Amino acid sequence: MRRRLACLRRTLALLFAAGLPAALAPCGPTAAAPLHSAAADAGTLEVDMELILAVDISRSMDIEELRLQRDGYVRALRDPDVIAAARGGLVGRIAVLYFEWAGPNSRNVIGGWTLIEDASGAETLAAALEAGPIRAAVGTSISGALDWAAGEFDRNAYEGLRRVIDISGDGPNNSGAGVEAARDAAVARGVTINGLPVMLKARDGPFSLRELDVYYEDCVIGGPLAFVLPLHEASKFAETIRRKLILEIAGLPPAPGERAGAPAAEPLRAIPAQAGLGGMTRAPRIDCMIGETRRRRWMENGGWEW
Repeated sequence: MRRRLACLRRTLALLFAAGLPAALAPCGPTAAAPLHSAAADAGTLEVDMELILAVDISRSMDIEELRLQRDGYVRALRDPDVIAAARGGLVGRIAVLYFEWAGPNSRNVIGGWTLIEDASGAETLAAALEAGPIRAAVGTSISGALDWAAGEFDRNAYEGLRRVIDISGDGPNNSGAGVEAARDAAVARGVTINGLPVMLKARDGPFSLRELDVYYEDCVIGGPLAFVLPLHEASKFAETIRRKLILEIAGLPPAPGERAGAPAAEPLRAIPAQAGLGGMTRAPRIDCMIGETRRRRWMENGGWEW
């Protein structure tokens, strides 16, 4: 039954890509069977959405920023509007996994997969995050985080029509495999990838990028209704995370003109991706290997800064 639901996810992605009802091809002889029976037959629990929160803890972020970031997720999970969004689907519940990442093999899962169908479920995950130690690690492998997260959907006890990876980071991919291949592989499995570029120190350097929001839009996110919500101010961590969770749980596109966390001089706007199976249907505006190139240059120059 997992195979049939995977077909339905890919079909949904094709529908957004083609914009045509004809994209809804049958998924086998039992395509018309209710989703609830598919989950029951597989011994899994049906949910509206399986959501993975993939959070960057690379050493380019200082301890205070890491603490504010963690606190932002804790506060968002306790927010009544986030809980209402989780309960507002057809089934009335979602499953969430939170993990922190840095280099290709650096992963720290906190709390495990958690069912959120009421305030107590959200509090279980929030309390686990609140109690967990704050740590940093070396490297920035967005590709490694996406590859690992995409595989976790098939290793849990839940079945949802939607599968979403919400990935945050403060720099481009600079280690492990290329980010475009990881993105395309995840989206081909019916996964939507949303991005939260942390732009507190947005500048050009060996491990940072002034146009990180553009990089995330063109190189990282993909799938139906994928979008980027940049963060520019540390004080906006909690509100930006809260808003992003509400949007992706409810399956809503950002409102036109919205960009939570932007400097006061900028209009509020989020950056939606072109709907499709992988990345952009046009050529990227930025080199998706820029992180690897800059890291290599930094190492060849003996570690000197830009």
